[in-house]
Amino acid sequence: MLLADGSRFEGELFGAAKIGEGELVFTTGMTGFQESLTDPSFAGQVLTFTWPLLGNYGVAPSISESAGVWPRGVVCREWIDHPDHRHCIGSVNEFLLAHGVPGITEVDTRALTMRVREHGVILCQFGPLEMEQEMLSRLEKMTSPDLEDLVDEVSRDDAILINEGVTGSDGLALPRVAALDCGIKYNILRQLSNRFEVLWCPPDIGYDTLVSDWQIDALFCSNGPGDPAHAGKAMGARQTLADGLNEKIPVMGICLGHQLLGLATGLETYKLRYGHRGANQPVVDLVTGKVTITSQNHGFAVNPRGEKPLAPHPIWKSQGAPTTLSEAKTEVRFVNANDRTVEGLDVVGRPAFSVQYHPEACPGPHDAEPLFDRFSEIVAKEMSGQLPNSKRGGA
Repeated sequence: MLLADGSRFEGELFGAAKIGEGELVFTTGMTGFQESLTDPSFAGQVLTFTWPLLGNYGVAPSISESAGVWPRGVVCREWIDHPDHRHCIGSVNEFLLAHGVPGITEVDTRALTMRVREHGVILCQFGPLEMEQEMLSRLEKMTSPDLEDLVDEVSRDDAILINEGVTGSDGLALPRVAALDCGIKYNILRQLSNRFEVLWCPPDIGYDTLVSDWQIDALFCSNGPGDPAHAGKAMGARQTLADGLNEKIPVMGICLGHQLLGLATGLETYKLRYGHRGANQPVVDLVTGKVTITSQNHGFAVNPRGEKPLAPHPIWKSQGAPTTLSEAKTEVRFVNANDRTVEGLDVVGRPAFSVQYHPEACPGPHDAEPLFDRFSEIVAKEMSGQLPNSKRGGA
């Protein structure tokens, strides 16, 4: 395994027989390896698992978060070739083989993680020893996956309705929420469909189309991979959010959706040194003072208006295409207790908010799941005209 800084790590290959390449990152979760492998937010990256054993309980058909495996390579200390669980249908090695993803094991993942933690995410290549010269050549020519339109790689191209015609306990039709798919996870769709009629749609579908063709009541923007300021499909989602905010429609964003909402209101984003990837990130609610343990997977963060980055490293800016911004302003609602980075925004005078973390997290923690109820309550109040500035009446 070769890193762009000249470091070299040895191990044994497993999974698909091909060269692995991408941006090297790490996740600290002890469980949930299948959910991580199928999380589209890992597209373009080589994923290192810091927990030393990978695949103890094998692969189960019901817990994937998407139809694919998205990291371009997997690194672990040891993988288990005879997993044991009543729902297990195969090993992690068989899972990677089926999806054409290479892996490397018997690596000193502690040393590898410390290097990333101290020096930041880094480009890498791994493969057979006899291909070392080819990998060195490829490594010299590699560019950051952040320059790719990764959202286009993981998002859907058409729109479908989930729960069409379903009524709530009051006998009325459920509100219709457009879920902008920037790389949405299945459990987000489950959480939304427990509360709404969901239009699962491309991220660049456009606000006018959503209103005229689909008669939506609210907007949701999902997680996803890459640089939120990239001039690709993410820009389309950003514009849709800006238009929705200007029309004062209820809006919720998660992860990349949170960053896009920030950009839509004129904030900047920057790249973290090594990101937040794991299931134990403490987040402080600045309104209530409550601390919530959250699951996170992101490499970028929102910079609050007019302030220097709260993280201890410089802003990394990219040149995205311009967006017609919303005139709405934001307030920081949540911050990370470890590094004080922004973890959530409330939009002033709008029925809209966003969080950087994952309230739907699988396999957990579930502490932040009530945020979906908060969104549901906002939508219900907006539709009944109970919110200030409501399009349907109210104060």
